[in-house]
Amino acid sequence: MMNRRDVVRTTLDGKTPPYVPWSFRFTQEAAEKLKAHYGAEDLLAATGGHIIELGSDIGFFEPVGNEHYRDVFGVEWDRSVDRDIGVVCNQMLPDPTLAGFRFPDPHDPRFFQDIPEKIARHGDCFRLYCIGFSLFERAWTLRGMETLMMDFFDHPEFVHDLFAALADYNIAQVEKALTYDIDAVYFGDDWGQQHGLMMGYSFWKTFIAPSLERMYRAVRDAGKYVFIHSCGDVDELFPDLVDMGLNCFNPFQPEVMEVDSLMPAYRGRLSFWGGLSTQQTLPYGTVEEVRQATGHLLDLGRSGGLILSPAHAVESDVPLENMLAFIDTCRAQGRCAG
Repeated sequence: MMNRRDVVRTTLDGKTPPYVPWSFRFTQEAAEKLKAHYGAEDLLAATGGHIIELGSDIGFFEPVGNEHYRDVFGVEWDRSVDRDIGVVCNQMLPDPTLAGFRFPDPHDPRFFQDIPEKIARHGDCFRLYCIGFSLFERAWTLRGMETLMMDFFDHPEFVHDLFAALADYNIAQVEKALTYDIDAVYFGDDWGQQHGLMMGYSFWKTFIAPSLERMYRAVRDAGKYVFIHSCGDVDELFPDLVDMGLNCFNPFQPEVMEVDSLMPAYRGRLSFWGGLSTQQTLPYGTVEEVRQATGHLLDLGRSGGLILSPAHAVESDVPLENMLAFIDTCRAQGRCAG
């Protein structure tokens, strides 16, 4: 009988799983509601999720007071409003040069210290090592969003150098992560907005794609799966990403993508993790509407190609009853298949 790890692997391999796997993410406020409901701290166990996320994503290691945190690159974040990420408060690269800037240690033990314990506790889950803000996002946190966008025009060589250096850092971290028994590497990097790419296809292809290809190759050459996260309307990139070796795309937002047509179009070539509306259905729908939307996605995913989840980390505006509706619907089909 397949365990949860096997079910995810079957899905990613383009085969038909015994049921549709699921894996959920929650913001801190939403997680607190669920922990109180279940009377448990371990939401992965409580929800029956299939993916254990390893690493430290963005690398928020240093609280500096007044709800501000410093990440490993030295960027300071005000998290007084958004407790999960926050707002950038400083500019680590005020000039278009890497001269004098020191990259952090990609092998910082804080990224890896809890991996053995997590794997031991959730050994039958699919093991996903996560690198958040991996390329474009990390670049704009260092340089500033508006400034980086202008650099595409004014300082293209600097942009190439910056993205290449960030890719080197990521690949070095991947090499260390691969010394553990992991299944896949996840690169977080938002490129989209509600309609189209922030930087347009030509700039994405010129500046971002070459470094992505190197990062993905490092993972695929090791025999592991590649996951990416990009919010927004980015499905025009799917052919390029598949050619680069991408296995799974997240978050698969129904507000900006045609979920019903994209899944069958890419089945066998690309899997999706997400699909359930976090902009409309979860915060504003009824319990029955959430169940129906979840059931529809489960029907779409029965032939493979889907890890069901809300399209993004569930926010605090989602009622507890709606959270339980999609969790229980997923768990029920998993139990029936088992």
